[in-house]
Amino acid sequence: MRIGLIADSHIPTLAEEIPIEVKNAFESVDLILHAGDIQMAKALDWLETIAPVIAATGNNDYFFEDPRMQEVQIIDIEGFRIGMIHVFTYPERGGLSLQHYFKQKFNGPVDIIIYGDTHVPEILFREGILMVNPGSPTSPGPNMYLGLGHVGILDINNGKAQSWIVSIKDQQIYEPAFIDDESWPDFLR
Repeated sequence: MRIGLIADSHIPTLAEEIPIEVKNAFESVDLILHAGDIQMAKALDWLETIAPVIAATGNNDYFFEDPRMQEVQIIDIEGFRIGMIHVFTYPERGGLSLQHYFKQKFNGPVDIIIYGDTHVPEILFREGILMVNPGSPTSPGPNMYLGLGHVGILDINNGKAQSWIVSIKDQQIYEPAFIDDESWPDFLR
């Protein structure tokens, strides 16, 4: 299964609509996960013309309610437990492990977490968990300038999961960059 990952679209605050380039990046996806800061249901409606949508409620999504949105989403796909939330803060203080933190957030362990909020795309592997922030298609980078940004792809097939970031400006693919020195697990190869 191929899953399109998107976050921080901020429609209509940062753009009138989701850039058409997102449709190109998501042309072969079976499902879309939006990690919040949607701001208007029409953004989810547009994405749903590509594939079914599940969304997390972001900290700017207080003007509307939508049955596709929940503050925390838990999705089971082909044996992988995926947790999705808008704001993820790495629990560096207090000695909490990621799995302990996620058990609190997601009522149990997760294999993959999808999150947003920072507008900065990243793919990390820590403590046995694949963590993906697809960035923002409308306001990329830490300075949150306006322009074409990024989305992500999560591919789950034959018991393996793989993720990458796509620049929607030129459809260039960015492979994962790792901050720690943990070995890449077999199930993610």
